[in-house]
Amino acid sequence: MDRKTLFCGDGFVGWQALNDTIMGGGSQGHCHCGSWGLEFTAQVVRQGGGFISCRSPELVPPLDLGPFSALRLVMNGDGRRYKLALACNDPLSRASALIPGGLRWVSEFDTAANGTSRVVIPFTALRPVVRAKPVSIPIPFDVQRVSRFQLLHSRFNDSGGENPGFRAGPLRFTLRSIEAVSSGLDR
Repeated sequence: MDRKTLFCGDGFVGWQALNDTIMGGGSQGHCHCGSWGLEFTAQVVRQGGGFISCRSPELVPPLDLGPFSALRLVMNGDGRRYKLALACNDPLSRASALIPGGLRWVSEFDTAANGTSRVVIPFTALRPVVRAKPVSIPIPFDVQRVSRFQLLHSRFNDSGGENPGFRAGPLRFTLRSIEAVSSGLDR
C-alpha cells in the first residue's frame, strides 16, 4: 500500500478552531467543512498570543500509520508558513496532557500564495515540542498511536524562535486532503 487517505472532502467533519484566546490573545478562527474539504478563515492578532489553528477531534482508536513514512497535505494556502502538529496516544503524551498545550510532534511548511500546495512531511521531520518550545530530550514519534491532527499559523517556529512567515491580519486556507504515504511517493 503506497497511500491511504486520512481526511478529504466532508471527512473533516468535527474539526474545530483553537485560537490564542485560550492564553489571552485576540485571534479568531473558524472551520467550515464541505465537499471541497476544510476551509479555515481567521483574523490573526500578534499581541497577546499570536496563533490560530484548526484541529481534528481526538481519534479513537488512534491511527496506526506504521506502514507509511510521511504525510501528504494538499491545500490552497496563502503564502504563509504553517505547522502541522500531531498528538499521540502513548503513555508519555497522556502524561503531557496535564501541561497546557501538551506534547506535540511538529513540522513547519510553506504554502504557495496562489494555487494548490502539495506538501510532503516525512515522519523523520517531526520534532517534539510543548507550547512552541522544543523538547530537549529525545522522544520518539509513535507512528502507531496518532490521536490528533492540528494545523497552526503561529508567530513562533518549531525551534521556539520567530516565524519569518508569520503575518497578522486576515487568513484563509482550504485543506483538501491529508494522506499517509510511503517513502518515495512525493508531490
